[in-house]
Amino acid sequence: MTEQQFAVPEAGAVFTPTDEDRRALDAWFARYEALSARADVEAMADMAVFPLNVITDDAAGNGSAEQWDRERFTATMSRVLGGAGGEEPRFESVRTPRFLTSSLVVVLTEGVVTAGGHTQTLRYADVLLKRNGEWAFQTMIQGGWGDTGQDGGAS
Repeated sequence: MTEQQFAVPEAGAVFTPTDEDRRALDAWFARYEALSARADVEAMADMAVFPLNVITDDAAGNGSAEQWDRERFTATMSRVLGGAGGEEPRFESVRTPRFLTSSLVVVLTEGVVTAGGHTQTLRYADVLLKRNGEWAFQTMIQGGWGDTGQDGGAS
């Protein structure tokens, strides 16, 4: 039996982000949250790679993984962000990014959103990639989206 050589691509080696890498990622999230607060779902969609992977579950505890096109994303986000009763949502987030490379990052977020007199605590993860020097999200992981349904009702 011959030994096989184990060859990991150099890009797969441990990457240590610079302060600028972190600032650029934080600026991306600040922009996304500002667009969310204004319910500018078209501009939010411009910050994504479609089809967008959405990993979630429903109230019954059934997990799912789907791919959303831009139309489903904008329709769902319009419904969700339109429920603030005219009040601009306020976001408070603590993010823990894990840079895989300079252009791939997994971000865990602990957050609180307040809108329409209601406060919701959130925990979610995003997978972002960099294209042409700009971050874009490609995967959203958060519980509860399975109850939003494609037609706006519970599924």
